Amino acid sequence: MPPIIYKPDPPPESIKEVLARLFTARGWGRRSARLHLERAWSEAVGVEYATKSRVLGLKRGILEVEVASGVLVQELAHYHKRRILQTLSEKLPGEKIKDLRLRVGSFESS
Repeated sequence: MPPIIYKPDPPPESIKEVLARLFTARGWGRRSARLHLERAWSEAVGVEYATKSRVLGLKRGILEVEVASGVLVQELAHYHKRRILQTLSEKLPGEKIKDLRLRVGSFESS
């Protein structure tokens, strides 16, 4: 009969590790970050433009936003872009937003 080798139980996981795994598995971190980004966008552009646009995502420092019309794309890009980027950098100090990519799309405002 082979000798029985005692193998101690692994130490308990920290609550931080358990919660991190849970957030990752459920996608809560991404949703929370997305909501934070959408709120910052709404505050940066104001109610008038927020209802006519929606954040698509942040990729490599470029915030992608869909807007209701080509006229609105031009207005935001030419007249408000610098101010929007400045406000976003203040509202989202942990994010490095270098540029906006605005494109026309059709959507229902929520």
